[in-house]
Amino acid sequence: MKRDVAIVGAGYVGLPLAQVFAEAGRSVVLVDVDPDRVACLERGESYIEDVPSETLAPLVREGRIAATTDYDVLAEADAILIALPTPLSRQREPDLTILLEAAKEIAKRLRPGHLVVLESTTYPGTTREAIKPVLEEGSGLVAGRDFHLAFSPERVDPGRSDWTTKTVPKVVGGVDEASTERAAAFYAGAIDRVHPVSSSEAAELTKLLENIFRSVNIALVNELAQLCDRMGIDVWEVVEAAATKPFGFMSFQPGPGLGGHCIPIDPFYLTWKAREYGFYTEFIELAGKVNESMPYFCRSLVSQALNHTSQRSLKGSRILVLGVAYKPDIADTRESPAVKLIALLRNAGAEVAYHDPHVPAFEQNGLAMRSVPLEPAAYDCVVIVTNHSSIDYDRLVDDARLVVDLRNATRANGRRSDKVWKL
Repeated sequence: MKRDVAIVGAGYVGLPLAQVFAEAGRSVVLVDVDPDRVACLERGESYIEDVPSETLAPLVREGRIAATTDYDVLAEADAILIALPTPLSRQREPDLTILLEAAKEIAKRLRPGHLVVLESTTYPGTTREAIKPVLEEGSGLVAGRDFHLAFSPERVDPGRSDWTTKTVPKVVGGVDEASTERAAAFYAGAIDRVHPVSSSEAAELTKLLENIFRSVNIALVNELAQLCDRMGIDVWEVVEAAATKPFGFMSFQPGPGLGGHCIPIDPFYLTWKAREYGFYTEFIELAGKVNESMPYFCRSLVSQALNHTSQRSLKGSRILVLGVAYKPDIADTRESPAVKLIALLRNAGAEVAYHDPHVPAFEQNGLAMRSVPLEPAAYDCVVIVTNHSSIDYDRLVDDARLVVDLRNATRANGRRSDKVWKL
């Protein structure tokens, strides 16, 4: 069956995209190398919280969404969207291996008239300097003449219902003007608002700026939190008070570190690329250092709390980490600071368990754990890392011996307790 849209990658970006285009009347096929994912999709079962199975299943039954591991379906599609991971190497440099391998497969099926759009977050120049040559060499076609090529950054924020893939404005930039126009017209058929820019590089940098902006501002309040700890000032009170100013201030909150696929990783794409131009993004790199240091600071805070309240050391203490998802009310643990904090606490000799109503189990960075029942009294300390809204924090404080609150969750009702140590 001929498909209007082919999406390479059926993850947090690809599947919501498929839903949006299918609901706009397009026929969509998702291509993924994971046969288990494909089998789930063929049954109408979703593994992405933002696309519930009850939404996906009718689209699959009606033939508007299909899934396969076979790249050959790309040949018949009008548009090919690439929504694949762009991780960092161990040296914190961009690793385009997954993208380039996919581009080779796409090139074998590329035909005149195709539109190819990269959605994966990456450094400025990736579409033109890395993807374009692979597509052209493998197909014998020329971008801008035989096929159109553009970049349109994903702007997914898992768990949000107010801003979705359909309603968040879509930035689009092509390798030439015709590619920009073709991609903008394509997305306008399914997305509420499209914002064209002059080039693929401008679109690539737009996404990085969005996430670097958050990274830098979070680093600022994280550094302030560490200073407030020494000064004996409540950083949460200060941030809340500053937020009453109706102009010139945007509120960001401190925490145990950054999570998710974008904000902890994206700044390093730009700092790496900047070195090619003899430029060093010191401000951005400093923000990354501050944010990456927060799990270490939080480990020290747990150690201090145990020592001062019960004369215990971390070694041998039973600690319950509350929340391992990287943000509240979702199941996503990508780059979660909780995982790093658990490892640090364990390395210090603590016996660590976790409870998360959204994450029954996880395996990441050498850790494999399962969620335990929420029994605060059974532990020497409960550490709130993710402030899920389903938790009764007043009761938690009543039942626990000691709480280290890294998210200000225990102050939701204005409650104070001598049991609680806060970031």
